[in-house]
Amino acid sequence: MTPGQAAVAAVPRERFVPDTIYLPDPSTGWLVPLHRGDDPGRWYEAVASNDPVVTAVEHDPRVPKHLRDPGTGRGAVSISSSSAPPVVAHVLDVLGLAPGAQVLEIGTGTGWNAALVSHLGGEVTSVEVAPEVAEAARGRLGGRPVAVVIGDGFLGHPQHAPYDRVVATAAVTKIPFAWVDQARPGALIVAPWAPVFHPAAPLAVLTVGTGVAEGRFSGSAPFMPMRGQRLDPGAVEDVRAWWESLGSPEPGRFGVTVDRTGSHVWLDVPGNVVRPPSP
Repeated sequence: MTPGQAAVAAVPRERFVPDTIYLPDPSTGWLVPLHRGDDPGRWYEAVASNDPVVTAVEHDPRVPKHLRDPGTGRGAVSISSSSAPPVVAHVLDVLGLAPGAQVLEIGTGTGWNAALVSHLGGEVTSVEVAPEVAEAARGRLGGRPVAVVIGDGFLGHPQHAPYDRVVATAAVTKIPFAWVDQARPGALIVAPWAPVFHPAAPLAVLTVGTGVAEGRFSGSAPFMPMRGQRLDPGAVEDVRAWWESLGSPEPGRFGVTVDRTGSHVWLDVPGNVVRPPSP
């Protein structure tokens, strides 16, 4: 068992998932609310599974108000979830945490990931954009060494910098330079990437240098996109077609360099910057 798997086993996510979750209706695909008190067995089965669990929704602006129905989930889209435990464990292993590591987490969510990082010895500063989500996570985290702050994760949290690790719990389309600027030289930035150049939604693992961070992508790490970065299904299909036009390269052939001018995705070698379709 890897350290990440052991942490997931030691810190059950049912302690962090709220009493109301949202499950897709098999016939319609809408996210239907499930209250723990109404069906404890089904709630626990969903939360104890290896699948992601949607924990918060909002109205889809593409669905007219008169067609929305909170009871059936019609018109609701997910905005927060508890990610699949095997994926979470993999990200923890990639982080390679040492006791006392200063960790900047982007996206507190339920607080479960911060609890796992803390279990592995990390001292966590977690940034959450939604005040109500941050407050609920603080209550679930109890006395763990986790500082939950309300703010825009793209700005990081310079007050507690420098960090040894920066980890995003939502998929990004770019890495802001603020994360690089707030990390120590030699630190790692680990972030799931939205499928804007590869349909597998790979994981970016960057090493921080002086004024720059660079690294490659690996595997698949499907996470919910950061707020404000939701991709249109048509854009995802455009990316797949573009990727296939390159010969369908594996995720590990891609890398990214982040500096003050932006995030530059490249193929095979730094400098061979690729230009996928705009999301």
